[in-house]
Amino acid sequence: MAEIKNYTLNFGPQHPAAHGVLRLVLELDGEVIQRADPHIGLLHRATEKLAEQKTYIQALPYMDRLDYVSMMCNEHAYCLAIEKMLGLEVPLRAQYIRVMFSEITRILNHLLWIGAHGLDCGAMNILIYAFREREDLFDMYEAVSGARMHAAYFRPGGVYRDLPDTMPQYQVSKIHNARAIQAMNANRQGSLLDFIDDFCARFPGHVDDYETLLTDNRIWKQRTVGIGVVTPERALNLGFTGPMLRGSGIAWDLRKKQPYDVYAQMDFDVPVGVQGDTYDRYLVRVAEMRQANRIIKQCVDWLRANPGPVITDNHKVAPPSRVQMKSSMEELIHHFKLFSEGFRVPEGEAYAAVEHPKGEFGIYLVSDGANKPYRLKIRAPGFAHLAAMDEMSRGHMIADAVAVIGTMDIVFGEIDR
Repeated sequence: MAEIKNYTLNFGPQHPAAHGVLRLVLELDGEVIQRADPHIGLLHRATEKLAEQKTYIQALPYMDRLDYVSMMCNEHAYCLAIEKMLGLEVPLRAQYIRVMFSEITRILNHLLWIGAHGLDCGAMNILIYAFREREDLFDMYEAVSGARMHAAYFRPGGVYRDLPDTMPQYQVSKIHNARAIQAMNANRQGSLLDFIDDFCARFPGHVDDYETLLTDNRIWKQRTVGIGVVTPERALNLGFTGPMLRGSGIAWDLRKKQPYDVYAQMDFDVPVGVQGDTYDRYLVRVAEMRQANRIIKQCVDWLRANPGPVITDNHKVAPPSRVQMKSSMEELIHHFKLFSEGFRVPEGEAYAAVEHPKGEFGIYLVSDGANKPYRLKIRAPGFAHLAAMDEMSRGHMIADAVAVIGTMDIVFGEIDR
């Protein structure tokens, strides 16, 4: 009788469902996974090491490139860590802008996730729907920072600049005539806040569309219900955070438990799952999009009524305005010193974490009193989730491994760092 051997398969590193350069070594019995061994490090870009050679401000744009789907949330944790060490007071308006853009980023992240996860499991339309809304959110990024993705908008002490009073408009072209352009520019007549307000009014209807496509779809439920089940105890022991932990029924959210900036003033709910399977984590993230929309609306209303400074007036840390810089010798020196040498951070260490769309994203900084970090350590949420790949996919089919990777919402920029 022939000896039965397990078959070993390389899943990736260039696999369309791997969400990055993941090499997964699967040990298979037929099509059933006996063991899954994730190999990481294929995208390693040495972010933590590079930060030691850069001033604190120069290292900030590296944060955008970690989880390159949740750009401003990464910057948020980095700025909070520096502010903690400097004892900086951030103006209230800047805190509201930060919270608003962190939640815009959360929706951006979850839209890409729902589109890609749907595509992985065989649903085509959801990606096109999700990317339609992402365009509007990218326009908000662009209006405020000039960049559609890697914004570098948050700064130690506040944000780079205040919200613009006008939105960029579409121009007539060979593709779109004047009538089409008029319709496209209908919600761009006012300020950025008007545009965001208009989006907040429309977005719940769009989330209803996603739910119509997926929530009760029997193929979607067959692909996700009972797949990758994690009990609450295991989720805690494995170091899960964010929707991965809440999907297992544990209501842990840093915005509620350890509020930062103005999250303590926000009215929102923390959605949790029951079964701890892939379907529950989908429901949690969809509910999170609705809650993020609520928070953005509250921030818009507050920002309309409360003008004020958006960055600290400590010119050792934040640059003076152009007018001040060109009219005062002292401010010119501040400007020159800040951009040539940077600012010095007192000796010590600090850890700051934010409720990133994927979980707890933390920055651990060690300073030796110089103008560069002595050490920078990033606590990436996806790293702990990927470590559970073997446990979550064992006994499932190869196709279910794709659903498990999707439910983790992993991005390799932060995992490989």
